[in-house]
Amino acid sequence: MTNPEARPAPRVCTEGGLPGPWAECEGRAPVEIISARAVPLGGPRAMNVRRTLPQRQRSLIGAWCFVDHYGPDDVAATGGMDVAPHPHTGLQTVSWLFEGAITHNDSGGNRADVLPGEMNLMTAGAGICHSETSDPATGRLHGVQLWLALPEGARHTAERAFEHFVPDPVEFPGGYALVFLGSLLDSRSPVGTYTPLVGAELRLASGAEIDLEVDPAFEHGLLVDTGESVTLEGVHVPKDAMGYTGVGSGTLRIANGGGEPARLVLLGGAPFGEEVVMWWNFLGRSTEEIRQYREEWENHGERFGRVEGYVGHGGPGRNRDGMARIPAPELPQVPMRPRRNPAPHVQFDG
Repeated sequence: MTNPEARPAPRVCTEGGLPGPWAECEGRAPVEIISARAVPLGGPRAMNVRRTLPQRQRSLIGAWCFVDHYGPDDVAATGGMDVAPHPHTGLQTVSWLFEGAITHNDSGGNRADVLPGEMNLMTAGAGICHSETSDPATGRLHGVQLWLALPEGARHTAERAFEHFVPDPVEFPGGYALVFLGSLLDSRSPVGTYTPLVGAELRLASGAEIDLEVDPAFEHGLLVDTGESVTLEGVHVPKDAMGYTGVGSGTLRIANGGGEPARLVLLGGAPFGEEVVMWWNFLGRSTEEIRQYREEWENHGERFGRVEGYVGHGGPGRNRDGMARIPAPELPQVPMRPRRNPAPHVQFDG
């Protein structure tokens, strides 16, 4: 998925120290709450997404650098998803659906259907472009779109790639998990990653609680999709928000005190120690790199290749706004200044 902001803010993410909202329950690890901000995806009938990463408060959790949460959207009212070909550099995209279906096309020659409970991972490496459109038969669209930052040793050498994986449910008392990346609950995804991390959907029945064993070297974020009374380490995490715990916890207590089942997405990883400049759909290491990527995309450079077979909601090769590809926004007129990512610990406010 593209970043649809007309004036995307530049970000340079390193270890540092910005305070953020936090809470703690006696005897448990403190939790930082990361609220979502609304971003429209498209034109007048835009499908809105709720973005928890990146934020001013925190830009990365492990290598996870972008979390968009959308739906459930009535496609008849919003028009659904129709993202014309757009570029990426230096990252991997992870698509995970709860409802609906999306058609993916990329310049690596990959065409696939994104379906609920099936992970699709695209590696951009030095450059790729792709399109995403909701299936015409889809009535409701609901899911998350995630990005992973590639480390220096892989961002130029990793080839364009597309991987598909359908995890089996792992049951535990009061619920189950779908582990799509990394390992959790003795379940391991076969999809390799360039940095240590984990990604999983968790389902908790009403009144259920689990002490989830996790890697203490990881920092973790828990996104609440459904469930009004979800707690992480005894701290309430509002719906659509993310609860963050830093490194050092070997067990995370997650509970659903509400009357309905809860659906959650757990993301975690080893702290990403490299400086990353993020602007629009590009991850680089400097303003100069970002400028070069933008110029190459605007000039139809070979770095990104071509998407073949894109059929948008406006017909073959066009989205509903008549575009065959998404143009890059204008770059900021001033140099991109560093915005430091807090250290991998909950930031105590005051």
